[in-house]
Amino acid sequence: MGLSISKDGKIICLDINEKTSKVAMNFFKKANLDKKINIILAPAIKSLNKFKKDKKKFDMIFIDGDKENYKNYYDLSLELVKKNGFILVDNVLWHGDVADPNKNDRLTNIIREFNSFIKKDDRVEKTILPLGDGVTICRKI
Repeated sequence: MGLSISKDGKIICLDINEKTSKVAMNFFKKANLDKKINIILAPAIKSLNKFKKDKKKFDMIFIDGDKENYKNYYDLSLELVKKNGFILVDNVLWHGDVADPNKNDRLTNIIREFNSFIKKDDRVEKTILPLGDGVTICRKI
């Protein structure tokens, strides 16, 4: 993403793991993207709520965090993304487990419920790309 955005484009990453963020930042530096990418070390809900309070708007938001908070992340993201902006959500096929009626563990059911919620949400146009672990693409209308 960093290589494809405009010269003045910015990426904000939300993370709570200082160790992996340092590793990521080293790779951003090697790719000469460290001026375009900022990592905020804090719980994502806290950061998203601050963006909301500060009336920040985004062209795109990519969600790939703790699955228990996917709906919370999505609801806040919908408020933060511009009209016709995009929300991408990773892991929505959950290794194919969401389609297996015999899989009923807690996280699989959370992802199923999230997918059902998105399916019914008329505030967005949406599709699931069955690549890797599945990515839902939503466009705010």
